[in-house]
Amino acid sequence: MLKLGFLIIVRDLRLSMRHGSSTTMVVSFFIIVVTMFPFAVGPEQEILRKISLGVIWVAALLSSMLSLDSMFQSDYEDGSLDQFVLSPAPLELVVLAKFIAHWLSSSLPLILVAPLLGILMNLPERGYVPLIVTMVLGTPALSFIGGIGASLTVTLRRGGVLLSLLILPLYIPVLIFAVLAANAVIDGDPVMDHVLLLSGFTLFSAAIAPWAAAAAIRAGLE
Repeated sequence: MLKLGFLIIVRDLRLSMRHGSSTTMVVSFFIIVVTMFPFAVGPEQEILRKISLGVIWVAALLSSMLSLDSMFQSDYEDGSLDQFVLSPAPLELVVLAKFIAHWLSSSLPLILVAPLLGILMNLPERGYVPLIVTMVLGTPALSFIGGIGASLTVTLRRGGVLLSLLILPLYIPVLIFAVLAANAVIDGDPVMDHVLLLSGFTLFSAAIAPWAAAAAIRAGLE
């Protein structure tokens, strides 16, 4: 079973690299959104420092949403999703593997680019490590929660707007705890409470998302 999950991850990553448009679109949107803020608020360094973490996290959140509708869409269109449902392998394992592949192809590039954008936003030196750590801890939850929304709308035409309305409110806790944790490190305040809440939310979403998404896919294909 674990070998099947690994093969699905490798398959989705190869498809993502072969087409390239999804990852490129996500990273490009992330860079464009962040770089627009200095033009909007002006070059005042203190203002940029105060909003840097929030801007980077909001941009990462919105960017990760761009590739959610394609998580199951191509498999649905070519019939692979029906084969996954009918196969003896647990659909929950298949869904979990696709969540991991989505994180590796969309969120991981954002984590690698984020420090460069932190320089543009005048992020304090003490903020780079907390930014990376909180993104590593928090961005998997974006894929897990977003995957539930993608599974609910996979059989709908033009379900992108509905997908956004479904998952955006659920992204708010990740955004709040991640920014609070990073700001606490910068300001020298206690940080463990925020880190534990962020980690707990990610683990909770990882526990329920495969089951919820698998149930939604089965119901949608019936």
